[in-house]
Amino acid sequence: MKNYTITVNGTVYDVTVEDKGGSGVSPVTPAAAPKAAAPAPVATGAAGGVKIEAGAAGKVVKIAAAAGASVKKGDPVVVLEVMKMETPVVAPQDGTVASINCNEGQQVEAGALLATMN
Repeated sequence: MKNYTITVNGTVYDVTVEDKGGSGVSPVTPAAAPKAAAPAPVATGAAGGVKIEAGAAGKVVKIAAAAGASVKKGDPVVVLEVMKMETPVVAPQDGTVASINCNEGQQVEAGALLATMN
């Protein structure tokens, strides 16, 4: 028997593959419970009135501006990997980043709140 860890849609499963011999097919038996997912992101700073949301589903590869940072319209706040391309999510106006609502490495859906600003 061999043990593997498999991730499906962000959920991690431990599986055991048992060779029954001769059949050419190895059944997969899922473990009793999936591993705990990564902790939910914690907002840093107070929420601002302007929402910065993901335009497409992807993976957060970089937090480009920290909470409290001053940004100009068009400055990158978060960088997403969308379809194997790095895509900056930019500030919609001049202001200050109030909160970062995601973590590097996190998978996000389209429309997910990534940050807020004032």
